[in-house]
Amino acid sequence: MTDHDVHCLDFVADCRLRAATDLFTHTWDPVVLAALRLGPRRRRELRTAIGGISDKVLSESLHRLLAAGLLDRHAHAEAPPRVEYALTGLGQSLVEGPMTVLGHWAIEHADELLEARESSTSGGL
Repeated sequence: MTDHDVHCLDFVADCRLRAATDLFTHTWDPVVLAALRLGPRRRRELRTAIGGISDKVLSESLHRLLAAGLLDRHAHAEAPPRVEYALTGLGQSLVEGPMTVLGHWAIEHADELLEARESSTSGGL
């Protein structure tokens, strides 16, 4: 166990787990990652595939995911210019690993989640 791991036991917020869970704090980031799981897409194709995302929010999401090393941006030297976004190896491993497991869990427990949400909103706190 490293000194960092020992420190994490005292302050979980400083853990590497936080770095990973921060990837899911922005609603659209996992959606953008999922939209790229089948291969590279242009920005317009992403907006169409996702639906309901504004151009500004898509830009912010792409910027965060590029900075996190989860996406690559490839500008093709063509007229007119063409830019495609694709998952990096790191992004692919996130989509195929934890996101797939979370997706299966969500499908399996969706009814329970919805029922709990409904009962908490109807019953009040």
